[in-house]
Amino acid sequence: MAGCALCPRACGAVREAGERGVCATGAEPVVSHVMLHEWEEPPLSGSVGSGAVFFPGCPLGCTYCQNHAISRSGAGDPLSEAELAQVFLGLQARGALNVNLVTPTHFAPAIRCAVRLARDAGLALPIVWNTSGYETVRAIRDNEGVVDVYLTDFKYADAALADALSHAPDYPRVALRAIHEMLRCTRPLSFDGAAREERLVSGVVVRHLVLPGHVEESCQALSVLCAEFGDAVRLSIMSQYTPQISEGSPVLDAFPELARRVTPEEYEAVLDHADALGFTDYYWQEGDPAQESFIPDF
Repeated sequence: MAGCALCPRACGAVREAGERGVCATGAEPVVSHVMLHEWEEPPLSGSVGSGAVFFPGCPLGCTYCQNHAISRSGAGDPLSEAELAQVFLGLQARGALNVNLVTPTHFAPAIRCAVRLARDAGLALPIVWNTSGYETVRAIRDNEGVVDVYLTDFKYADAALADALSHAPDYPRVALRAIHEMLRCTRPLSFDGAAREERLVSGVVVRHLVLPGHVEESCQALSVLCAEFGDAVRLSIMSQYTPQISEGSPVLDAFPELARRVTPEEYEAVLDHADALGFTDYYWQEGDPAQESFIPDF
């Protein structure tokens, strides 16, 4: 981290000397929240919960971020690698189905060290890398042998929309290359446990969050995923978008539809497109998850 290039931004911040990168964090790992998360995909949460460890800051910085309370800051408790390993072991003791590392990219070297320390001390849970998908191939390659499951977003196939909402016109290209590397570095999708309480232990799950007013772009994203990966990944189509953009924001001037939730009709149109593409086994959300609030109280 002498000149940080852990994410595709490659901002060059000297984080070891206290500079904060584009991710808004320094070099020392910081944890904002630890919980048994009940609202991940079923084989990740089960009936007990996924062992979610939320890290502050984010290399991507989407304008509509659902976790903006921590993603725009470095707020949280600084932990040594040994202390972080104890957090992982504590989640195992509480019955978590896995260790779910949420937005971990900018702390990757310390996290990998902590995982190895925890493994040496008896950690037997799958390690889940929960990411925006904005990852370098090198970063994924460095995780090989440490990460068992990738829970990655594929937010956009449209570069213009990626630029407007996440300031990352290269997102589609970067995320697709990263997913290819995730598949190379992990074992195929596999589960253990009984059918009603199965646990995902390896593989790649690709999430796509449907945005209000952008059904066409969502369908485009699913078409690209189908063409690139087919059934090699497990798709998760999400309807839980919750408006987070402040009134008066220039983003709302350009995209006023982001001030509302996704309608049932919009979501159904995206699911219909997934079916038409031939996806037969994917995760989707029932009811009104935005209203139920799938966003932890940080």
